[in-house]
Amino acid sequence: MSMGAPQLEPRGRGQGHGALMDAVYRNQRHIYDATRKYFLLGRDRVIEELKPEPGQTVLEVGCGTGRNLIVAARRYPQARFFGFDISQAMLETARAKVRAAGLSDRIALAEGDASDFSAERLFGGAFARGADRVFMSYTLSMIPPWRAALEQGVAALAPEGALHVVDFGQQEQLPNAAKSVLSAWLAKFHVSPRADLEEALTEAAARAGRTATFQPIYRGYAWLGRVA
Repeated sequence: MSMGAPQLEPRGRGQGHGALMDAVYRNQRHIYDATRKYFLLGRDRVIEELKPEPGQTVLEVGCGTGRNLIVAARRYPQARFFGFDISQAMLETARAKVRAAGLSDRIALAEGDASDFSAERLFGGAFARGADRVFMSYTLSMIPPWRAALEQGVAALAPEGALHVVDFGQQEQLPNAAKSVLSAWLAKFHVSPRADLEEALTEAAARAGRTATFQPIYRGYAWLGRVA
C-alpha cells in the first residue's frame, strides 16, 4: 500500500516553539525511546484502543520519534498511518526509525504545528473526509496553546471518528515526595501536566456535538481521554 503523501512546506514554527523543541531534543532524541518507556505510561493502552478498521486513517499529533506509529502500524497492518511534529530534529529521528522498521510505505510523516493544522493540507486527499482516529500521546503537556491543539484534534475527526489522549495527570494518589521529584524532572523538559484537561476535553467534545470520556490511571500518574 503506497502512501505517496505530498510533503508540503511547513507553515511556520509555532512562534519559536519548534525551535525550542529542537533544542530540547536535538540530543535527547537519540535515547528518547530507551529512557521514556518507563515514564510514558498508557501509550500502548491507547494504541490497543484505537481499533481502526481496514483502510481507515490514523493520525498522531506530535509523533516525536515515531515510536507509537511504528507500534500501531504493526498492530493494525490494514490501516493507514500518518504523523506530524513541530520538531525537525524529532522528525529526522522518526523518518530514520520508520525506514529501519520497513514501514515507509505505510507511515507518512510531515512537519506541522498541533495548534494550527489541517491533516488534508499536510497529507492530501487521505483526509478529505477527516481522520478516523486521532491520538495525542504525552503531547498536550508540551504545547503552550494546548487547548487550541485539543480543539484542532477534535475538528480533524471524520463524522464517526474518535480522538484518544494520554498524558501526565496530577499524580493525585501518589506520595508527595514522588510528586515533587516528578514535577522537577518534567520541568527540565518544559512539560506541564494540564490540571484542567478533563474540563477542556469535555468542553471541546460538547462544542463539536460529541461525547468525552475520562479516566485516571496508575493512581493519577497519567490520564486517559476519548472524544467520539
